[in-house]
Amino acid sequence: MTTESTNTDKPTNDENIEQNQADINAESQAVEGEVVDSAESNESAEQEQPTLSPEQEKIAELEQALAAAQATIDGNKDAVIRAKAEVDNMRRRSAQEVDKAKKFALEKFAVEMLTVVDNLERGLATIDAEAEEQKAIFEGVNLTLQGLISGLEKFAVTAIDPQDQPFNPELHQAMSMQEVEGVAANTVIAVMQKGYELNGRLIRPAMVMVSK
Repeated sequence: MTTESTNTDKPTNDENIEQNQADINAESQAVEGEVVDSAESNESAEQEQPTLSPEQEKIAELEQALAAAQATIDGNKDAVIRAKAEVDNMRRRSAQEVDKAKKFALEKFAVEMLTVVDNLERGLATIDAEAEEQKAIFEGVNLTLQGLISGLEKFAVTAIDPQDQPFNPELHQAMSMQEVEGVAANTVIAVMQKGYELNGRLIRPAMVMVSK
């Protein structure tokens, strides 16, 4: 009797197979349910996303094109401003160069004329204006000299005669130095040759003697 009772309590192999099959089916159904739910969620999300009408798509395209055109305009505007500034600078430099050329075009000619002025002044220094026989020569040479100086001044050529003035190394060239009683140091005590300027530019320094 004991043996029969034990066999009755144990599940048969067929029952175990059926139970396993049931478990597998249940899991499959659960997985399928999750897949279906996920698919339905995706479809719902796609359905919720609004679709644009042709007019709206056209407007969006035009807005993008407008933004791109505005960016291009901003870039071109900056380039134009830079180009205009460069042109203005070039025009200003050109005007300065032209003005400088006009002012100093006669520099070489003026320097050559200064030699004539120097010779006339030396000639006058050798003529005795008080002597009756030399008075006419003195007046003639002096008139020629004054006329030449006047002509040079019309073209902005001016003399530098620094007698008794402080020595200026930018305008004067010291040929020698001499100690003179009662005269302050660095004072021009003699002018050996006048200097000249053309429109404010030094074209020849004055050769001078300076006190110690």
